[in-house]
Amino acid sequence: MPPVEIGLFAGLAVLVLLTVFLLLRLRALQREQAGLPALLAQDMEARHRAVLTDLHAGLSQQSDRMQTQLAALQVAQAERLAETRETVTGQFGQFQTAMLEKLIEQGRAEQSLLQDTLKHMTAQFSERVQQLSQTVDGRLNEISGKVAERLDEGFKKTNETFTSVMSRLAVIDEAQKKIEGLASNLVSLQEILGDKRSRGAFGEVQLEALVRNSLPPDAYVFQHTLRSGTRADCVLILPAPTGSVCVDAKFPLENYSRMFDDTLPSAEREAARRQFKADVKKHVDDIAAKYIVSGETSDGAVMFLPAEAVFAEIHAYHADLVEHAQKKRVWLTSPTTLMAVLNTARAVIRDSETRRMAHVIKDELSKLAKDFARFDERMKKLATHIEQANKDVGEVRISSDKISRRFLQIERVELEHPDAGAARLLDVDE
Repeated sequence: MPPVEIGLFAGLAVLVLLTVFLLLRLRALQREQAGLPALLAQDMEARHRAVLTDLHAGLSQQSDRMQTQLAALQVAQAERLAETRETVTGQFGQFQTAMLEKLIEQGRAEQSLLQDTLKHMTAQFSERVQQLSQTVDGRLNEISGKVAERLDEGFKKTNETFTSVMSRLAVIDEAQKKIEGLASNLVSLQEILGDKRSRGAFGEVQLEALVRNSLPPDAYVFQHTLRSGTRADCVLILPAPTGSVCVDAKFPLENYSRMFDDTLPSAEREAARRQFKADVKKHVDDIAAKYIVSGETSDGAVMFLPAEAVFAEIHAYHADLVEHAQKKRVWLTSPTTLMAVLNTARAVIRDSETRRMAHVIKDELSKLAKDFARFDERMKKLATHIEQANKDVGEVRISSDKISRRFLQIERVELEHPDAGAARLLDVDE
């Protein structure tokens, strides 16, 4: 409280005390006047009234002085309040300006930091995407190289097989020509092969030539001995379920020649015919007994007749022999029909090899499918991360735009009210 107001209030308090004292004195005098004569009473009353009049006049003057002082005090206080308001307003303006400058500098620093952070994140993201792209490209190149290598190996093997087949077909054609030449010279051949051992050797040589020219080396074995101790002229090694097929060369030429010898009587020719049938039947039975072994060979065997004429005679005029051979599961063949059998065996081997290679290719494709499934899963994860990063970048961009707009508003002094502006500056969501 100002000193002037304190003095004013002290004077008022003194006047009040003085008034109370005078009133008390007045009452004491009135009690004393009750026993005084009336004149004294009148005199005292007159004096009392004079004192009251002087007191009232003094109080009025004091009240006027107090009102004057109070008015002066109010004017001085109003002037002081005006000066204080101007000082406070100036200080608040300076504080507001300093605060705005500090906020602007802080906002610019945060914006710069945010931009640097965004650039760093963008650089890291680009580097990560580049690394992933390089990894994916390397993996794809590796897979492509493996696939190309395996396909090249398959094509190379296929070309080698095709070349081998063509060379063998050429050899077969040459052998066929030679066989035709042998058939044309059948009479001279019969004269040469009059001996039984020579005929057997001729049949084995012809059989060996046909087999070597038709099948790959791992598909046959010559002079193979079975577990029973029996030796087969040739064993064809075919894929399951056929298994091993024994081939035995037989050349019943002696009685066959006598059947067509016009110099002999008909009875001898008939006897030779019966003996020829008996010889063929015995050969069939021997082959069925020796070369069809359960668990070791297939359920059939091949009887090779080196002469086309003998084979034609049996099939043309001795159907019972053919039927008997079929019951015994012995297949009668000539050079021509053996070529068909060997071609069939070669087709079976080639088909088995193709199936085996197809199985290998299928396994490789299955492995490749698994690799591609893992690649697809990782690519989906990468796409999810990229989408999330894109979403985060968009949200950061929105926040950056809002902060930039706010800084522009602050720089342009586009605030509605100092209090409202401070409240909006402190709003985190904005």
